[in-house]
Amino acid sequence: MRRIASDVQISARPEEVWAVLTDFERFHEWNPFLVEAAGRAEQGQRLRLRLRLPGSGREMVFKPTVLVSEAPRLLRWRGRMGVPGVFDGRHSFELTPREGGTHVVQAETFTGVLVPVTGAIIRQSEVGFSSLTDALKKRVEATAGS
Repeated sequence: MRRIASDVQISARPEEVWAVLTDFERFHEWNPFLVEAAGRAEQGQRLRLRLRLPGSGREMVFKPTVLVSEAPRLLRWRGRMGVPGVFDGRHSFELTPREGGTHVVQAETFTGVLVPVTGAIIRQSEVGFSSLTDALKKRVEATAGS
């Protein structure tokens, strides 16, 4: 098992952050890590996400299932490479009101037999997480209150 995370404080209400975070069709406009997304942030729905790994530019498409969608505080999905138990990831965004804004924690826990040999992908994803949370902050703060 391996866990990575990134967090950021955003000067906007959780509802404003949630609106940007779940507007998957517009990810291509601002998101440097999840460069394309489609689907609905509803429990049981399948998403289609294309991620670009920082440094290598390598892209991967995966189709996770939304496990939890509790606006405006928690979005969690599970993605898999192949069959269950090979390389699985539980990804989450937690939004907490704090200091007049929103504290966002993005995390993923990887499990499966391939985790020990996927260190490079996980390290690149960790960099991608930071770029995503930084870009989310910039996007939300530029549009907050509009």
